[in-house]
Amino acid sequence: MPQIPRDKWPDSTLALMSDPYRFISKRCRRYQSDLFEARLMLRKTICMTGRDGAALFYDEDRFTRSGVAPAWLQKTLFGQGGVQGLDREAHRHRKQMFMSLMAPERIERLGAIAGDWWQVYARKWAGADRVVLYGEVNEILSRAVCAWAGVPLAEPEVGRRTTELMAMFDRAATLSPAHLWSRLARRRAERWIGDLIEDIRAGRLKPPEESAAWVVAMHRDLKGGLLDRHTAAVELINVLRPTVAVSVFITFAALALHQYPACRERLAAGEAGYADLFAQEVRRFYPFFPAVMARVRHDFEWKGYHFPKGRRVVLDLYGTNHDPRTWEEPEAFRPERFRRWDGCPFDFIPQGGGDHHRNHRCPGEWIAVELIKVSSGFLAGGITYDMPEQDLRIDYGRLPALPRSRFIINNVRLPTTRK
Repeated sequence: MPQIPRDKWPDSTLALMSDPYRFISKRCRRYQSDLFEARLMLRKTICMTGRDGAALFYDEDRFTRSGVAPAWLQKTLFGQGGVQGLDREAHRHRKQMFMSLMAPERIERLGAIAGDWWQVYARKWAGADRVVLYGEVNEILSRAVCAWAGVPLAEPEVGRRTTELMAMFDRAATLSPAHLWSRLARRRAERWIGDLIEDIRAGRLKPPEESAAWVVAMHRDLKGGLLDRHTAAVELINVLRPTVAVSVFITFAALALHQYPACRERLAAGEAGYADLFAQEVRRFYPFFPAVMARVRHDFEWKGYHFPKGRRVVLDLYGTNHDPRTWEEPEAFRPERFRRWDGCPFDFIPQGGGDHHRNHRCPGEWIAVELIKVSSGFLAGGITYDMPEQDLRIDYGRLPALPRSRFIINNVRLPTTRK
């Protein structure tokens, strides 16, 4: 039986944290293998990349997600008791609550709300000397998703609530003082949304029945009971937070429009179908979340390698999206490649892989695509702007990765209307 290659360091945590998006793929190339073993946070961990590894990773008979996420991630990014930590039937049942929100007309409605806010903010930017796009997009998406989800957001609260939602994904996965702020932001957000859940259940607030706020507040578990206040708050935040996090993709979409002006021209011209191709290539090409974790359910062998029960396994998302065995010239930005993509759920995994109704952990992929399309279309054809000198290099040591400048624009102009 072949041995899984092992990383040479006694513990590779610092190496992972310094280059989280490329840590696994670099070592897989070094060991000429799709997997290797390393100690991460002092625990033996099997790291995998590629389509075959992803197909294995999403085999529920071999892996479980229950109790896998470190406590420091549960207390910031995911929330404790949420759908990401459930397994098998409990996970599928809770997942259906989220999938019920993903009707195409509902997603289009969210896109339309976001488009309206882009118009509002563009008028404000027209008089500004300097606009940091990443921060502004976080606010646009916070306003849009709260309105869409049936979550009241008073004007004086917009800045504070945006900051809280943003803090739960921006630097939440780092081991730094910013992590403490992220934990505080989650506690505040859970109190805010917990009060909202109670108001809905008590009849003091009646959002639309198709809204996320109503669906989550009224959802019943497998035993027929309502979710407790905390869990319901976590799950409604699991609608709000990931939607606001699409700001990362949108900032990268703006970078792509700058670096590949032919893409801007095709979007501005309204070329049929091109917005979808562009949005998908943004999600493939740029870094979003580096990896996902699971734990081996029971001993098994795969390609001759032994996976022992209880061993933690990490799947490389970014590296799989850049695997040259799947993607021709993966380091080139080419939206047209998605005309030929066969829809395989294991080679294109920017937000995870697998079947959306069963084992895929991110039901909001369609929301991400819609918001990227709306936003990139507006940036390409809804306004014009200049870009001052700035550092647009991507900081791959950051979670989430971003252009170092956060993408700064100025001299924003609105289109003139001819009579």
